[in-house]
Amino acid sequence: MQKVWNIKKYDEELVEKVKETYNVSTMLAKLMISRGVEFEEMGSFLRADLSKIEDPFVMKDMDKFVKRVDKAISEKEKICIYGDYDVDGITSITVLYKFLKGLGAEVSYYLPDRLIEGYGVNKEAIDEIIEKYGSKLIITVDCGITATEEVKYAKTKGVDFLITDHHECLEKAPKAFGVIDAKQKDDKSKFKELAGVGVAFKCIMALAKHFGLDESSYMKYIDLVAIGTISDIVSLTSENRIISKYGLEAMKVSKNVGLSSLLKLVGSNEIDSSLVSFSLAPRINACGRMGNASLAVELFLSEKMPEATRLAEKLDSYNKQRQEIEKKIYEKALKIATEKGLVVKKSIVLYDEKWHSGIIGIVASKLSSMFYKPVILFTKENGVVRGSGRCPAGFSLYSAVSKCSDLLIQFGGHEHAAGMTIEEENIEKFAERFEEVAANSIPKDSREVLDIDMEIDKNDLNVRTVKDVFLIKPYGQLNPEPVFAYKNLRVQAISTIKDGKHLKLTLRDQNNLILAIGFSIGDRRDELVIGDKVDIVANIAINTYTSPKTIQFMIKDFRKVI
Repeated sequence: MQKVWNIKKYDEELVEKVKETYNVSTMLAKLMISRGVEFEEMGSFLRADLSKIEDPFVMKDMDKFVKRVDKAISEKEKICIYGDYDVDGITSITVLYKFLKGLGAEVSYYLPDRLIEGYGVNKEAIDEIIEKYGSKLIITVDCGITATEEVKYAKTKGVDFLITDHHECLEKAPKAFGVIDAKQKDDKSKFKELAGVGVAFKCIMALAKHFGLDESSYMKYIDLVAIGTISDIVSLTSENRIISKYGLEAMKVSKNVGLSSLLKLVGSNEIDSSLVSFSLAPRINACGRMGNASLAVELFLSEKMPEATRLAEKLDSYNKQRQEIEKKIYEKALKIATEKGLVVKKSIVLYDEKWHSGIIGIVASKLSSMFYKPVILFTKENGVVRGSGRCPAGFSLYSAVSKCSDLLIQFGGHEHAAGMTIEEENIEKFAERFEEVAANSIPKDSREVLDIDMEIDKNDLNVRTVKDVFLIKPYGQLNPEPVFAYKNLRVQAISTIKDGKHLKLTLRDQNNLILAIGFSIGDRRDELVIGDKVDIVANIAINTYTSPKTIQFMIKDFRKVI
């Protein structure tokens, strides 16, 4: 399906004002405007200064959090940290656990089993924590904001809850001893989009201030905070951008033995947000998807390299298993969708009781990207049919699923992702209803839109351009990697790599030979012959494998010039 190219337009007066005020190039001015950076904040955006992180005590209940933790430490109460099994939850547990240990606290942690318990706090887990650890205080990280009944239950057992979370709040928060979540209506924080680990970071900042510790006491964990923040696909603006920028730099000299072993295992010429998203996060997530997220926590808590190496290799092994399972599910789902003619409909809903519940969300995402339509996959686990859905931009999955809620046992999610449970006999009815909703919500000519920051030409292929592009780093949600259109390039050479998966082109403008790589579009190789003229949409990158280093393009789409 042909994509729509949307080259952004700019207020030229504003561009000139930005250039003069901040002494930046036209390109950099446009890139900041394109990302919605407020004029007054552009200087802070470029500097990403740690001093711009707001005082943690601005957050509602932070004073209660600090006092309750202080009491637990001074009275030698046992504390248990209750987290989530994804990268955000795993790094949150690690950061808070290490910091509390450093304060002399008696602390343990609990991770629910993804395949058995699912997400969030449950009463059985509270019982286990009391019996196994004797905890009088449970601190949640990256979860807990909807645990109203569980908090009540814990109180009957003589256990206090401190909730730290970043998800959307209910009308009334649980009646815990303290609730730290910037999304509470009466929270005074200016920035509301921290990841769970970002909230945990604010908590240890507050504890450091309370106990008279210097900045180094919490900054030594900034590498893990950055990993959790980038992996959770929160907005990489404001405080999240600052955290990520400092954290990525800290990763280059990380003193965390587990992280160092994982970095060594994946290998990379550059530590950036892409490395986190595509190399580290999948391995950290894989153990949780396969049912044992505690291995990742053990890795980041390990202090001896042999043990850390063993754990890193175990995570890598889990990730390879996950990839194999994902490939099988993807191939079968694609085959069924094609045979049933679903690829020409407005939605795809599939069910197979043998699919892995920890993997179907990834496959749904791949199919949604491929066909540019909402996709929901169901599987059966312990007698319960669970579904995971993904959708492209411009379609609210949560809203669509809510219109089918009478056919579901329960559901939750947000605009682009959702999870649900359903009775097996209702799957077909749900698929029919969901298709009706999608048909009424998606325009007839629904095509993927590529937002392009600007068009460039031969005069832009220089060191200044690359420097300006890289000043926007770290890339992420609401701060995407810059996208450019480059027109009328002559094809000099064509090949594919990695068994035909990726496309490799050598292109020429009036002055330069340009190497261009198109990931996962090797199947488009036969659209071109040497001598053709093409327009491309691409990111600008540096080829670090050549000496000297050269500019290369990472193709997102191309069109043959007729």
